[in-house]
Amino acid sequence: MNAARGAPPGFEEAGNLRQQVRAAGMDPDYWYAVEEVRNIKPGNVVEVVFWKRSIALFCATDGSFHAMDNRCAHRQLKLSLGVVEGCRLVCAYHGWKYDADGRLAETEHERMGRGFPKVSLRTYPVKVRYGLVWLFPGDPEKSELRRIPDIPELEGRGRWACVPLSFTWSAHHSMVIDNVSDFTHAYLHRRYRPFEDAKLTRCETIGDDVHLAYETRVGRGRISGLFVDRKRYDTNYMELCYQYPYQWSNTDDAIKHWLFVLPVDERTTRAFFLFYFKSLKIPLLPVHIPRFAMSTVLKVSNRMLIGPLLAQDGDAVEAEQEGYESHWNARPLEFNPVVRSFQKVTVRKWDEHLKCANGGGNAGV
Repeated sequence: MNAARGAPPGFEEAGNLRQQVRAAGMDPDYWYAVEEVRNIKPGNVVEVVFWKRSIALFCATDGSFHAMDNRCAHRQLKLSLGVVEGCRLVCAYHGWKYDADGRLAETEHERMGRGFPKVSLRTYPVKVRYGLVWLFPGDPEKSELRRIPDIPELEGRGRWACVPLSFTWSAHHSMVIDNVSDFTHAYLHRRYRPFEDAKLTRCETIGDDVHLAYETRVGRGRISGLFVDRKRYDTNYMELCYQYPYQWSNTDDAIKHWLFVLPVDERTTRAFFLFYFKSLKIPLLPVHIPRFAMSTVLKVSNRMLIGPLLAQDGDAVEAEQEGYESHWNARPLEFNPVVRSFQKVTVRKWDEHLKCANGGGNAGV
């Protein structure tokens, strides 16, 4: 195949499904995980980006989270370069102070006889759940209608242990979704063997969800396999779903995960993974690890096993992104039907958003 000339086409100019999906954004009228809670201490501000839109996310000194457009109305400097004072975000340049509702609350220019400008920035609904900070970048009136996915195993007194993992990959979000549910790439993970001998048994699109299932041997790694109790749980079958814009998997109601992608732009995605287990056994013994010790075990597992495993996926999708940018007009060769199903939903949802979009927001300068 010869290298393509020029840049890949935009969504409207795309000539086939693959080109369309690689240019598609994601519908902003959903809740998106944007950061791990542990990464933002009270008094900190960070920049998060949803599909080329820069947003300042800050944690007030009382521990509450807030988000607004990442620009000072004065000279347009990013507010994420500033500081947090109480529940206000202060621009680093002239010290303009914005309250949690995005209103300009104080400025030194009052003392120069210039009056006090009535200015407000767009703000965004923010929630905290499952160790993640969530943001609603779309129509704020829809934020109460859409729900963050309910994960009952991670709530309440008997909740399962879970330690989030996050990555920033130089790849389009559709490549990440394709990767995590396409089990034909077991060869990539031959060292860790998270799944083997996969046979697709279901692929069904229902509304905005793509349901699939594999007969596959789960958790057969030389080390990871020692922690799985195969006498108690059936690890030869896995259900998955692309529940737009999220993805999850379930092995015998005992081994589960969710993936939440944050589309940054056409070639950058943040990926937030939640892996959680009903129980794990002590290697070589018929005894299960006590619940109080599970968080410690998962922290070690994230560092030694799950993190390096997912890093292989990151390397693969980043290489795929480079390949696509050089060969975007090559003939698509896709043999797993689930991939086309994901892509069709993503393209349809983005097309619907573009047709319905009419601007707006809660406040603007």
